[in-house]
Amino acid sequence: MPKTKDFYEVLGVPRTATQKEISSAFRKLARKHHPDLNAGDKQSEARFKELSEAHEVLSDTKKRGLYDEFGENWASAQAAGVQPGASRGPGGFRPEAGQRVEYRTVTPDDMEDLFGEGGGFGDLFGSIFNSRGRARQQQIDVEAPITVSLAEIYRGTSRTVELPGGRRVEVRVPSGVKEGTVLRVPGLRATVQVAADPVFTREGKDGKDLRVVVPVPLHVALRGGEVSAPTIKGGQVKFTIPAETQNATKIRLRGLGLPDPKGGAPGDMYAEVRVQLPVPMDEKTRKWAAEQPI
Repeated sequence: MPKTKDFYEVLGVPRTATQKEISSAFRKLARKHHPDLNAGDKQSEARFKELSEAHEVLSDTKKRGLYDEFGENWASAQAAGVQPGASRGPGGFRPEAGQRVEYRTVTPDDMEDLFGEGGGFGDLFGSIFNSRGRARQQQIDVEAPITVSLAEIYRGTSRTVELPGGRRVEVRVPSGVKEGTVLRVPGLRATVQVAADPVFTREGKDGKDLRVVVPVPLHVALRGGEVSAPTIKGGQVKFTIPAETQNATKIRLRGLGLPDPKGGAPGDMYAEVRVQLPVPMDEKTRKWAAEQPI
């Protein structure tokens, strides 16, 4: 088995280091190996995790005390309720007589002092701290696509994604969401992909409108009449075709598109007229067509 690295060695500080020295060392190394500054570099990613783990322990008074006494078994001692100073195992840190060693937890204000005003690193490391100011290890999100249908976009849906290690997370897909939208849950960045629909085509700048091709008999296109078209929510809607409607004309059916993800008005559906010729033609229609000028 590989030897567990000493947290002090990971940060490159002596066991007698003050909290400020530990935080300063972490700052310098974390800046160098942060994943946002080393995209795709697995070694830097692993190194940053290692640094974060070491800093999380050594920046906490109790955790550091247990680590100094029990080494890599500090977490087991903590789980068992052992308090720092209850034991002096081999290699445990003991201050020399008269030596004063200060342990305290670093806060975001301390880090701001360390990074300096206007250093540009406050946002970079802000995710490392929780609302109480305790350092925590940054979680690296898994990126994965999720594919949904237009019908699911209409009503909203959810997907269950299994993360590495076996943990499952549920991703809620809101109604009306656009393709390419990134949905975030702890540990996952899910990019929405929309499967091609055999009936409807998504259109419009905001992606709320739909287009559907509607077959219209020639005699209805010429003299007008009522036809039906499918809707995304299911069922049919009837509407009127005006007389002398040309092929490929789009007729707007208000409010029959997709919902607005922001709660606004829904989109519209456009029925595209596809004029159908009377095939096979009867003798009367054939004679009429023959008499028309070319």
